[in-house]
Amino acid sequence: MERVLVTGAGGYIGTTLTPMLLEAGYAVRALDRFFFGDDLLGDNPNLERIQDDARKANPDHFRDVDYVIDLVAISNDPSGELFQQATWEINHVARAKHAELAKSAGVKRYVLPSSCSIYGFQEPGVVCAEDHSINPLTTYAKANGKAEDDVLPLADGDFTVVVLRQSTVFGYSPRMRFDLAINGMTYGAWKTGKLPLLRDGKQWRPMVHVRDTAAAQMFMLGYEDTSKINGQVFNVGSEENNYQLYPLAEIVADAVPRDVEIEWYGEPDHRSYQVNFDKIEALGWKAKHDARFAVAEICEKLDSGDLDRTNRTITLEWYKDLEFWHNKVHEVEMYGGMVKI
Repeated sequence: MERVLVTGAGGYIGTTLTPMLLEAGYAVRALDRFFFGDDLLGDNPNLERIQDDARKANPDHFRDVDYVIDLVAISNDPSGELFQQATWEINHVARAKHAELAKSAGVKRYVLPSSCSIYGFQEPGVVCAEDHSINPLTTYAKANGKAEDDVLPLADGDFTVVVLRQSTVFGYSPRMRFDLAINGMTYGAWKTGKLPLLRDGKQWRPMVHVRDTAAAQMFMLGYEDTSKINGQVFNVGSEENNYQLYPLAEIVADAVPRDVEIEWYGEPDHRSYQVNFDKIEALGWKAKHDARFAVAEICEKLDSGDLDRTNRTITLEWYKDLEFWHNKVHEVEMYGGMVKI
């Protein structure tokens, strides 16, 4: 049985990817701090949990591993700006180190899930293929760009390196996030009949369902002709899911089973980019899910009570909560405990 090391396995994508890998017959070594709980992965005899910080990864973590999917990251722009040092340490430095450790350990393939956000602001009408110049605007995007720069040169005949620039991810996951565009729109519309939309709605964003990007990562593990993927960058998404935000909001509003009004907020976000996905589709991979599908699945989970919006579904708010309680515990802890010492 081939083993995949998944860093960040307890996150939004990781909690979707890990069960898919197990179902496909891989053994999974899940490395994560499990900030959002270690119960989200379920139990499986072929699942090995390692609770550790990716910045402290060592050769033992990579022993007897065939593949690495290096998902770990401070995972959105607001968190990246508040925790800038940690974002550079995790999203760039740690992942570059992981690639080096993987190569030294004899790992066959290393997949770096990066982000289409590194294209940043582009002129109207520009559609970014993988060879287009990047324009990262945020700490999160810049750290992804530097990680790409460091891991790609490690590729050789014995060590396949693939970078996947993911579109903005959406859809239901066990570690749910409502701080992503489609997911947040859906919750607001379902809960209040008001759909929050960041001004001015003209921005282009490429989107990809969480199960589709997980499938793309698995696709790269099994692709036989490594000469076509080794040392290569691939955009992950689909032309059908290149959306302008206002038309996307109208799709979401129409798909939610109640009357919905679009409600503007904030200052215009000047990040706007369209992305081309011909390169990965030419290999035989194709996205399967769109915004309407995701809205329906999220609303079904909300209707059933299996899902709700809490601080744990808003990445930055959860990080803030963890920092608050960490500081509070240290203020009052004495002799190794609280009431019990």
